[in-house]
Amino acid sequence: MSTPTDPLEALPAQAARRRTFGIISHPDAGKTTLTEKLLLYSGAIHLAGSVKGRKVGRLAVSDWMKMEQERGISITSSVLQFEYQGAALNLLDTPGHADFSEDTYRTLAAVDSAVMLIDHSKGVEARTRKLFEVCRMRKLPVVTFMNKLDRPGLEPLDLLDEVSSTLNLRVSPLNWPIGNGPDFKGVVDVRTRQVHLYEATGRHGTEVLETRQMSLDEARAVVGDRAIDQVIEELELLHGAGDDWDHAAFLRGEVSAVFWGSAMSNFGVEQLLRFLAADAAGPAARQGREGDEGQTPVTVAPADERFSGFVFKIQANMNPRHRDRVAFMRVVSGRFERGMDVIVGRNGETLRLAKPHTFMADERSIVDEAWPGDIVGLFDPGNLRIGDTLSAGRRLRFDGIPRFAPEFFCRTVLKDPMKRKKLDTGLVQLSHEGVIQLFYRPVVGRQDPWLGAVGQLQFEVLKERLKIEYGVNCELEPLRFTQARWIGGAPEGLKWLEGRRDYTVVEDRNEQQVVLAETAWMMQYARDHAPGLVLYEVEPL
Repeated sequence: MSTPTDPLEALPAQAARRRTFGIISHPDAGKTTLTEKLLLYSGAIHLAGSVKGRKVGRLAVSDWMKMEQERGISITSSVLQFEYQGAALNLLDTPGHADFSEDTYRTLAAVDSAVMLIDHSKGVEARTRKLFEVCRMRKLPVVTFMNKLDRPGLEPLDLLDEVSSTLNLRVSPLNWPIGNGPDFKGVVDVRTRQVHLYEATGRHGTEVLETRQMSLDEARAVVGDRAIDQVIEELELLHGAGDDWDHAAFLRGEVSAVFWGSAMSNFGVEQLLRFLAADAAGPAARQGREGDEGQTPVTVAPADERFSGFVFKIQANMNPRHRDRVAFMRVVSGRFERGMDVIVGRNGETLRLAKPHTFMADERSIVDEAWPGDIVGLFDPGNLRIGDTLSAGRRLRFDGIPRFAPEFFCRTVLKDPMKRKKLDTGLVQLSHEGVIQLFYRPVVGRQDPWLGAVGQLQFEVLKERLKIEYGVNCELEPLRFTQARWIGGAPEGLKWLEGRRDYTVVEDRNEQQVVLAETAWMMQYARDHAPGLVLYEVEPL
């Protein structure tokens, strides 16, 4: 990016061309493949890897961790930044597996819109519904991409109706498929009736496809009368029953733009990318609190000249040789500059941001400046936490990024006691990263913490990363608990819990008190009988 002559005059224009979005889907809907193809069509990469052929071909660009490459799943969120048709796009690829949902929730706090990927042979699946509700809660505009049209699946009108009714969402297709399964030939633009026909190159979608554009009548000679007549009939039904396109309603999160295609074969990817660059939501204002006591409500707009941003992700050991730690910051307002001093809203400390980076998966580039909507990686020796607000010239705190109550618990059993210090370091760093949550018992202090996770697979990832990144072999011994809640309300409620043997009160790493119990019934019993007790499933901010 070129440095503007007058940064303050450039601020509105730079912010307006930013598009920051995430991709959400049920596992195996093709999310990593779509991510890679968006990069291919933007020119950010020149050859896409085949997901099916990972063991013999190139690994997917966004899955940079060794475990991800070996397992073929996305475990962490990747940050991918690229330019397309004058827009600066920040793509946050998120884990698809439900066990890593916390990382996805945090990522959705940092984006301005989302791409909802749906396998057209399966329709709306459970994970998709849950992630969409998070988008709805945040009022994020959602673009829907019906994927895998090169395979047999549901009829387009039936699938559209399922999405609308299941998610209680207005939908407005901007293109429409011509055939499906082996007969999928291309798409037609709903508004212009321009047909885009695709020809597979036989290279498994590794290169940009040649497309032919023509009218519906001209397409008859290529795909036949039957296919075109069916499309015309479906478009007429769509016009009578569907929602007309309303860009303002889309930006309010009230209607979803729908596209059809196949990420694996590259069909329809270019149309989706063009829409994201031109019409996806730009940076939005954020609500926060200002001042040392954090009591003054404030709305921070992207065009505010004073820099601000917040940390939504921390990743330890992106470069295992250097044992580094990177905090991912979303720029909210103003112009970020390398080497600038900022105030950490949580504690009022001043921090110099001396080593900022932008990312293409694990490849880094030093960044001298960034604008609202951009994602910047900050070298962090351990000063930052997820949810921290960074701002220039004032103490500011944006509404935080909460943690969710874990459902699985264990303790570590160290095979080599001499590596206790390395284990402690690894647990602390990985907890800051959000891999697991740590809980400390008052009787033993900060030694031998208990571990909590939203999904069981997080523990498997923890063991593997402790071994690979910290050289620590340990076993994880399950604990009997299935419930955790943050404690609030009157002090008498806490005393009631501490006076009983069937509840265990611990502290999280932020010194907030948490109660652990074996069953949901026990938690409800505490709510009903402990005087003045309030229990939170989400960490209170």
